[in-house]
Order: sequence, then C-alpha cells, then structure tokens
Amino acid sequence: MTTSAQPQQPPSPANDEDVWRYGWRYVHRPLPLDAENYERVPLTLQDVLHPELGDAIVHSDRHETDRMYLTQTLRAQLEPSGLAVVLSDVRIVWDVPDLHPHSPDLMVLPGLTQRHNWRSFNVAQEGVRPALIIELTSPETRRNDLYDKVQHYEQAGVLQYVIVDDAGRRGQRQLRLLGYRMLDGSYYPQTLDAQKRMWLYAANLWLGTDEDRVVCYDANGNELGDYVTVVQEAFAATEWAMQEAEARAAAETRAAEAETRAIQEAKARTEAEARASAAETRAARLAARLRALSLDEAEE
Repeated sequence: MTTSAQPQQPPSPANDEDVWRYGWRYVHRPLPLDAENYERVPLTLQDVLHPELGDAIVHSDRHETDRMYLTQTLRAQLEPSGLAVVLSDVRIVWDVPDLHPHSPDLMVLPGLTQRHNWRSFNVAQEGVRPALIIELTSPETRRNDLYDKVQHYEQAGVLQYVIVDDAGRRGQRQLRLLGYRMLDGSYYPQTLDAQKRMWLYAANLWLGTDEDRVVCYDANGNELGDYVTVVQEAFAATEWAMQEAEARAAAETRAAEAETRAIQEAKARTEAEARASAAETRAARLAARLRALSLDEAEE
C-alpha cells in the first residue's frame, strides 16, 4: 500500500481557510500501477460529526487537557467500584435506524465492569447505551455539538448530555456549561446551581469551570485535582512526611542524648555523694582517733 499526502487539490476556500483545519482521512484511490494507493483528503464538518475509524481529527492542546482531566476524574470516580466504564474519543455505533455513528469526547456506560480495547462501541451488540455524554467544543466545530448532537443524542436515548462550550474569540477561552436531561423521551435544558456548576447524575459529581479550565467537585464541593495536581500533592505530602519523620528522629535522638546525660549526671551525683560520704566517714574516724589520743595524753 502507498499513501499520498498531496491528493487532488480540493477547491481553495474563498477566505483562504486551512482546508485541513478539521483533520484528514486516507481514502482508497487505486492507480493503474498501484491498486493499493491511498490519498489523504481533508475532513469536512459533516465528517467530524460522523467520523470513520482512522480519521485524524485536529484538537487544541487545551481541548485535550480538559478531555484527559475529565476522563481520568470520572474513571477514578466510577470504575474502581464497578459502577460504569468511561470511554473517551471512541466511536459509538447506535441502535437507532439512520442515526450515524459519533465519537464523543467522553461517555459513561453504566453497568459495565470490564474495559476492552474498543475502537468502536456498538450499542446493540453490547446492550448498553451511554447515560452521560460530555462534549468539549472547538471554535471550528462547535455548531456540531451545540445543535446537531443535541438532536442526535436525544434520538439515541442518552440520559444526560453536557457541553463544555468555549464561546471565546481570537484564542481567548470563555467557558460556559450547557446541559440537557432526558425526561419522558425528550431533552430539557438543565439549570446550573448558584455556583454555576452542573450535577452529573451518572458520575455523582459536580462539573464547573474556573476561568479557562474545567473542574470537577465531589458531592461535598471539594475540588478534584487533575493528574498533575494529584502527583504534586502526593509529592508534597511525601516530602512533608519525610520532614516529619526526620524531625521525629532528631527529637528522639535529642531525647535519647538527654536521657543519657541525665543517667550520666545521676551516676556522677551518686559517685560524688559516695565520695562525700566516704570522706565524712574518714573524717569522723580521724576525729574519733584524735579525741582518743587526747584522752590518753590527759590521763598520763
């Protein structure tokens, strides 16, 4: 098989937009002398909405950072107890006629206890559909998440659909949360609480934003740090524990030294008292002898 990174050039956009801004895929296009020739072609907005296996979809660094944080946090919350499996950026094939596959940034699959190396999750075959889907919008493709997927995920029977929407412009992030809940077969907008956080029913967590990043909170409102933060906190805790251990060891050494000094001082006092007592005894004997000698001389 051969591949060509420069296929037949697609029409140039009128405003000189990057034709590869959504990503690309390799399409089988046989040549007379190469039946296994593949050419790279740019993706369209519709391709991003309904991707195929092998598609390379372009995301920003912040998009990936938020996606990984949410995935790690929800996995830690749900998977150890066997409540659900959390998948990220995995293609999902629905059991609804004429509804084409999607590839959510994150989906929670309740009732599953084992992970498999899914590239594509088939709802009909697995017998499970997502209870929660979270999408992180990108400026170039956000209309898919804000409009089309709302209708599609409602049609697919996803119980809760949450959108982390970057409504900023010119590279400045401005995050907002949008949510939909399934009630009687239809989606209804989900309201935020007083702190502008959204409750994730399938994960038993709060989802919020802090300036330009997404943040998860436990049911008591405690922030759940990302992997880097957790590692830093663990390192700091380890350092603190080591310092405490060193301080305890130093204190124990000082206490042992003080005890040794106290024993030595007590021994020295005992020896001094013994010497004093012996001296007093000798002095008393000498005094007695002197008195005896004095009496003898007086009698003579």
